[in-house]
Amino acid sequence: MLDHGRHEHPGWLWRSPEPRTGYDAIIVGAGGHGLATAYYLAERHGMTDVAVLDRGWLGGGNMGRNTTIIRSNYLWDESAAMYEHALGLWEGLAQELDYELLFDQRGVLNLAHVGQAVREGVRRAEANRLNGVDAEWLDVDGVAEFCPLVNVSPDVRYPVLGGTLQRRAGIAKHDHVAWAYARGADARGVDLIQGCEVTGMLTDGGRVVGVETTRGRIEAPRVALAAAGHTTVLADTVGLRLPVQSHPLQALVSELLEPVLNCVVMSNAVHVYVSQAHKGELVMGAGVDAYTGYGQRGSFHVIEAQMAAALELFPVFAQAHVLRTWAGIVDVTPDASPILGLTPVEGLFINCGWGTGGFKATPGAGWVYAETIAKGEPHPLAEPFALERFTSGALIDEHGAAAVAH
Repeated sequence: MLDHGRHEHPGWLWRSPEPRTGYDAIIVGAGGHGLATAYYLAERHGMTDVAVLDRGWLGGGNMGRNTTIIRSNYLWDESAAMYEHALGLWEGLAQELDYELLFDQRGVLNLAHVGQAVREGVRRAEANRLNGVDAEWLDVDGVAEFCPLVNVSPDVRYPVLGGTLQRRAGIAKHDHVAWAYARGADARGVDLIQGCEVTGMLTDGGRVVGVETTRGRIEAPRVALAAAGHTTVLADTVGLRLPVQSHPLQALVSELLEPVLNCVVMSNAVHVYVSQAHKGELVMGAGVDAYTGYGQRGSFHVIEAQMAAALELFPVFAQAHVLRTWAGIVDVTPDASPILGLTPVEGLFINCGWGTGGFKATPGAGWVYAETIAKGEPHPLAEPFALERFTSGALIDEHGAAAVAH
């Protein structure tokens, strides 16, 4: 099945049912988090009367527009616990879902170019180890040994002074992850409904009782949002204002090259991250665009800056050609950490604000969100990421550990 699954048209892996008039739960968003949540609701909690609704196609949003990086070396205890839970699930996910995900633990290297970045990197590596997360600090010679392609010459604009390394980190094939979770959820009775845009919420006495869609009214006592950059639009329909902004995040891939880059490399100073996909193309990106918006396309000045930064680190790529560019819509909170849990509107659950960390969190977020929905109370890993922290002041500031954008 693993070999066959690579070549099947994904539409053959699940049913395409018509939406029914009611379910026990509705998940809005058929990306990685929505599909993982549906799978774990059915698999771990026996909730199979569930519909996953998406206005487009399954996996067609950020799930199909990210740069596939997976790691867990975040600074604060709460973040490290969430992402390490996810990484632990990643390590057994292909076997559980019986689908080849091309999960490759090739390591993620985050370079430091100035003294403050060295101090921050050492601090984060020590904090990671205290939290049981594998982390190392490499000096310049260690960087050159681990990734020989990186330019460690002192005669550049930002000389490499060292870097943090998580060896268990890596990449996976994003569309395979979506298809595997979709197939697993469908096999357990979940309805995956594409081309079904949610246009409003149904409420009764301050409680959500369903959704209005372009394919009719669908009732449910639980509605769970998993719509990334469009979460604020949906929350607005019930008067819920969220501390979230949506920004385009641009990326690009090159033409196919021979395998030469053995890890993922990030640099805040020159502002780029680079990896090489399984087929051979270079995948690179940088930070989010400064403006808010919902565009899913690249712009020349951002792409030009990414390529210039990449060439500072990897002069060997000077003759590579860009194949295509794109953008995702990332949802960013003031402390660069997600919002996951209950809302003031009874029956409405929320999972958003992952910024650039959504893909790497996919199995962990789905696991935690499913339990929160099934039990009606936050999973212990979700408790610190409650919406209320923006009024209590208990923020989890991960701007530094979020790296360039990952």
